[in-house]
Amino acid sequence: MVTPQKDKQGKNAVTGLSDREERFCYEYVLHLNATKAAVNAGYRGSAVRVTASRLLSKANIQTRIKHLKDNLADTAEISALKIINEHSKIAFSSIAHLHQTWIERVDFDKLTDDQKASIKSISTKVLKKNVGTSDEPEIVDVEFVKIELFDKQKSLDSITQMLGYNAPTKHELLGKDGKDLFAKMTDDELDEKIKDLEDKLRR
Repeated sequence: MVTPQKDKQGKNAVTGLSDREERFCYEYVLHLNATKAAVNAGYRGSAVRVTASRLLSKANIQTRIKHLKDNLADTAEISALKIINEHSKIAFSSIAHLHQTWIERVDFDKLTDDQKASIKSISTKVLKKNVGTSDEPEIVDVEFVKIELFDKQKSLDSITQMLGYNAPTKHELLGKDGKDLFAKMTDDELDEKIKDLEDKLRR
């Protein structure tokens, strides 16, 4: 991240805002609440609401807020690469990564952040089970855990679309000699050919 240049008053040389004023603008875009934005930016005191109103009335702060709103992707630090990376965690995940054996699961704390990111939900259910015999029953509580991952196919489709892998394939029309059928046609001849094809499609 490039550190913004500061003027003699310690304010951003481009926006004219202090670090706290910049934080106020960011928080206001997040919450659309001036008082909450001021508190989160570090303004204190009984008159924080008045301070928030005063900040919001300043022209350079209004300009900065408008810029942040108009460029929400940059404000939230969202990029195409970041989106693809998140989809990749899901698209290339496997339920096998969550198990040591067919039955025994890996402790949640031992999962990597990428593996955790692929989990949509975890639910548990406790059922009664007889571990004894019919003559000497021994009923115990058995906990069953259901782990659901996010949809791999949707993420694969999203990655494919973002990278352009599903772009339409261009097909050339070739004659028997292997040459382009329309290469030597004039514009008028091409227009006439297209008109003939359209007429045939209407029939």
